Amino acid sequence: MACSSGASRHGPHHAEYHSISKGYQGNGIRTTKYTLLTFIPKNLFEQFHRVANLYFLFLAMLNWIPVVEAFQREITMIPLVVVLTVIALKDAMEDYRRYCYDQRINNTLTHVYKMNKNCHRW
Repeated sequence: MACSSGASRHGPHHAEYHSISKGYQGNGIRTTKYTLLTFIPKNLFEQFHRVANLYFLFLAMLNWIPVVEAFQREITMIPLVVVLTVIALKDAMEDYRRYCYDQRINNTLTHVYKMNKNCHRW
């Protein structure tokens, strides 16, 4: 049986629900890897776990030593900065897509059916 459209969003037991569920975490889905504060540190941490990025970092650091300097310092940093920027943008777009999908799923209305055939919308 379908619920009546006049049912409140939280049903008649709203206060009881909040008093019981205070100590529990919500059941919202969160599949994102980053937050606004953790994006740069986590992304850089992940990027420097790749051997190629470590190699380019090593070359850039090596060029800051005057005896070993083969190229201009800034030129050796360009490949590393470009690769890190492109991958960071890709990761940001993927994470934003996950965030939008999570919001859509978490805000979907559901129907709660009870044994006595009364139902409430959540």
